[in-house]
Amino acid sequence: MDKRTELTARNFPTAQEDASTATPPSRYGGPESAYRLAFTDNDFLLREELRPVRMQLELLKPEMVQMEAGIKSTIVIFGSARILSPEAAAAGLSEAQARDDASAIRTAENRVLMSRYYDEARRFAALVTQRTADMDTPVYVVTGGGPGIMEAGNRGAFEVGGKSIGLNIVLPHEQEPNPYITPELCFQFHYFALRKMHFLMRSIALVCFPGGFGTLDELFETMTLVQTGKCRKRPILLFGREFWSRLINFDVLIETGMISPGDVHLFRYVETAEEAWAVLEAEYGFDAPPTETGEFAVDI
Repeated sequence: MDKRTELTARNFPTAQEDASTATPPSRYGGPESAYRLAFTDNDFLLREELRPVRMQLELLKPEMVQMEAGIKSTIVIFGSARILSPEAAAAGLSEAQARDDASAIRTAENRVLMSRYYDEARRFAALVTQRTADMDTPVYVVTGGGPGIMEAGNRGAFEVGGKSIGLNIVLPHEQEPNPYITPELCFQFHYFALRKMHFLMRSIALVCFPGGFGTLDELFETMTLVQTGKCRKRPILLFGREFWSRLINFDVLIETGMISPGDVHLFRYVETAEEAWAVLEAEYGFDAPPTETGEFAVDI
């Protein structure tokens, strides 16, 4: 045995080694015993007083895993969990028509119209994944990990052979991660605040598709952080001008002095995956020759 290895050998066993070998004496092996190592004792870790520790763990785990995977730049795709794929929307319309249910037919027809956003999210994610695959630091798609637009984003990356990230959260519903997330990059959160923090930590752009309360929450938190200078400015793209302009009257906010006129330049509308990619390409020079994307390029 090479004695020189002893120069760098551990002086103490690892926590993992202790956890795997620590067998409590039979008298103290029952569920009521406090003998278990603190970091292997789930009942202890879930106590109310341990909330700060759990929050720290929820911050560290995704951070460390992504760092070890070499992930430095991401594009976040927000949008409704309720938007169906075109195939599922068409099937739902056929079913409603077969029942001759006028109300269900109207709902199904609207879902068919909205399903175009699923296709655009899927194509956009594929574009990002393909166009940045050969960069020194590829750009990874991040979603909330659920169905609908989130599924479309992960699916687009998956179908072109790329990896993507899912930041899922425990909810009474919609908590099952979609099947297109890269397994080693699929995370589950308890705390909404830490989940939203991870959306932004590596993001170079945010792409927002039509959605409800959750999507609006994520969009406005991001715009608030940029508006107030708490995070650096980055492209915020809203897919579907008609949807967003009907939903939010930014002119009223300007007229009443609630926001500054320049605040409407924090975001821009796009309609297609290609248009969204063109905005990002212009911002970061993704498709520029190597001489234009060296050390003096925009820091991403």
